[in-house]
Amino acid sequence: MPRKSAKKPQPPKLPKGEAEQVRIRREIGHDFALKADPFGRQRLTPGTAEARRVYEVSNGGYTSTGGIVRLRNVDPLTGITSLSRQQREAGQRFRDDFERAAREGLQPQSWSERVDGGRVGGGIPDRVLSAGRAHAHAAAALAHWEVAEVVRKICLEGQSVKSIAERTGDGRDVVVKLLKIGLDLLAVHYGMMGRKAG
Repeated sequence: MPRKSAKKPQPPKLPKGEAEQVRIRREIGHDFALKADPFGRQRLTPGTAEARRVYEVSNGGYTSTGGIVRLRNVDPLTGITSLSRQQREAGQRFRDDFERAAREGLQPQSWSERVDGGRVGGGIPDRVLSAGRAHAHAAAALAHWEVAEVVRKICLEGQSVKSIAERTGDGRDVVVKLLKIGLDLLAVHYGMMGRKAG
C-alpha cells in the first residue's frame, strides 16, 4: 500500500464573525481576552462570557477610520476603560474566588461520607473550606462597607456603574473611584502590587 506524504494539518475554519471580533478587540486594546490556538491564531476563549460579548463598530467596522465601538452584553470590568490591567485582574480573581466558593459549596458529597463526621477527616471537604476562606479573606481586605458594596455589585453581580449611580444618587465618577479603590485593595491582598510598576 503506497504511503501518502504527511500533510501539515490545516487549521479549522474560524466560526463566522470571530475573526472580525478578534480584530476589533486587538484594535482597541482589549486583547487580554484572546488566546493563541495550536495554529498560532488569536482566538476568543470558547465558553467564556468575554467570547459571548459582541463588539460593534460604526463607520464600516474600523476604529482606525473613526468608527465608534459599542459593546453588547458588557462585563463592567471590561467596559470601564479607565481600569488598569492590574485592577481588572484583581477584580477577575475576586470573581473567580467567589464563583469557586459557590460552585464547590454546591457539589453533592459522596454517600460514603458520614454527615456526623464519624470517619477520620469527615465533615466539610478541605477544598470547600479553602475556596470559602479565600473569598472571605479577599472580601475582608475591602475594609470599608461602601467600597465593598460597589466592588460586590460590579464584580460579582455584573451591575453597571450607571445603575449603581442612579440608585445611590452618587455621580458615576464617585462609583468608579470607589471601585478603583476596592480593586487596588484587592490587588494588594492578592500580592499583585509589587509585580510591575503602574
